Amino acid sequence: MDLGLKDKVAIVTGSSRGIGLGVATLLQQEGCQVVLNGRNQAVLQEARAILGNEVLSCVADVSKLTDCQRVIAETIKAYGQIDVLVCNVGLSRSVPPGQETQSTWEAMFTSNFFPAVNMIESARPYLREQQGNIVCISSICGQEVIPGAPATYATAKAALNMAVKSLSKPLGAQGIRINAVAPGNVLFPGSVWDKKMQQDAATVKTMLEREVALQRLGTPAEIADTVAFLASPKSAFTTGSIVVVDGGQVHN
Repeated sequence: MDLGLKDKVAIVTGSSRGIGLGVATLLQQEGCQVVLNGRNQAVLQEARAILGNEVLSCVADVSKLTDCQRVIAETIKAYGQIDVLVCNVGLSRSVPPGQETQSTWEAMFTSNFFPAVNMIESARPYLREQQGNIVCISSICGQEVIPGAPATYATAKAALNMAVKSLSKPLGAQGIRINAVAPGNVLFPGSVWDKKMQQDAATVKTMLEREVALQRLGTPAEIADTVAFLASPKSAFTTGSIVVVDGGQVHN
């Protein structure tokens, strides 16, 4: 299916590996000029080599507003416009439920909430010019309580979901759509589930059979398919939505 994304300019934060790289790869295949982002120069260069060295890559920590503004400025300098913003930066590792401290709460919001709202603030004038759209990568942990999931992470993702819903009306008045994808358990090299599979694959298999309708882990490409659809004109009447892609684990 042609999603109508040819020649669009798409920034994908946290795109040096995993879901972000999967999203960037698919958007490039759909004809987008893709801008990669990550904090680690060497890892980002590896991702750039996969997509082609002509792809713009920006080393930046998007939890910092000044870094976000620099990513936007470099994109505008290179391409003159921004059509799609995918806010993918996030970190799920935190303390077990009940062991939260002020520093762990702050760390999770710094990793999972502020990177998105900082990028949205920085990109908004240019997205308005293009009548563009935003897709945030959230989590099923922001939808309902997942046993064992860090409360700090879940709360930050719930806040992100509410930001998407709350911003949809004021952004919509400017011609900008905003949605989120809430993935379930996604497997890729270096992911939480990759490490759990290496440590105890039998326990993971039992959990999947018990809790997930499709009884398996997802892939970055499967998340990317939904992101690309939401980023495209094919979903032109969709905004303020949280789309769950989890193999049937949660039910809201």
